[in-house]
Amino acid sequence: MTDRETTPEADAGLVKLDDERKVMDLLAPIRHSRSERREAAGGGLRRMARRFSFRDRVPELNFVASRKGPPCGPAALYFASAHPPPPPSEGCNVGSGLARSVFGLWTVVNDLTRVRPVQRKAYRVTIFGSARVERGHWVYEAVRDLGAELTRLGCDIVTGGGPGLMQAANEGARIADPEGRQQSVGIRVELPFEQEVNAFVNQAYEHGTFFTRLHHFALVSDAFVVVPGGIGTVLEMMMIWQLLQVRKLYDTPLIVAGAMWGDLVEWARRSMLRPDAPLASPEDMAIPHCVTDGAAIVRILREHHALWKSRQQTAR
Repeated sequence: MTDRETTPEADAGLVKLDDERKVMDLLAPIRHSRSERREAAGGGLRRMARRFSFRDRVPELNFVASRKGPPCGPAALYFASAHPPPPPSEGCNVGSGLARSVFGLWTVVNDLTRVRPVQRKAYRVTIFGSARVERGHWVYEAVRDLGAELTRLGCDIVTGGGPGLMQAANEGARIADPEGRQQSVGIRVELPFEQEVNAFVNQAYEHGTFFTRLHHFALVSDAFVVVPGGIGTVLEMMMIWQLLQVRKLYDTPLIVAGAMWGDLVEWARRSMLRPDAPLASPEDMAIPHCVTDGAAIVRILREHHALWKSRQQTAR
């Protein structure tokens, strides 16, 4: 299948990309080393803009994702042309070009939350969790076992690539697949106080901001598992919950494991569903699957993985 097709969508000025490799090629500007980003920064804003320019890769497109397509299930990737970013307010003379670029970039990143390749080589599970839990703790061992079991199921494992429970999940993938047939992915963010990517990752991405990193997780994942963690893990869990609530993500399990997450969901239910001042809908509280052990996580994901495989075969 070629990139451009004779379809109603193509006739309307849309481009359909149905291969995961093509999607990741669009993200290639963010997959580079820390030294390369420093070199880019040293070259000034203009060189940095060229390095991160999506438009340079397909010049005729503005990369605004179409809302057309199936309401659920894996979605093809559509980019619509002729949708310029909103102009800056009148009177903004200095830096107006930069302002337009920033507006356009925000549009791109927001729309990436809806982008899902039609086909993947493997089902991908992202595991969010603390960087502070060390090897030898029972939670570390439980997450390592979970990563191993999901790898045996045929899943790629995606984490933040750091230490602690992120490392535990990647280590489990290595134990179950020492030859590296399945991907063990780390999506990092550059921090001044944190270590490099853990030794069990075989594919690493590094971002300069949490903004792009969180959307990268949303782009590449078929399911999310949240294990014990701190403020960063709360941020990750809440973002996925909110994307599922407003259907920027869909058909994507969000599984939260441990009493702390059950308590958080219960707090949200109690505080946001008050009859005198409802702040959410009852169905919003059913989005996270609250579980207490690894067996329940695997059970949910095995069922969803079977549905995913069926859809992949249908799409071929």
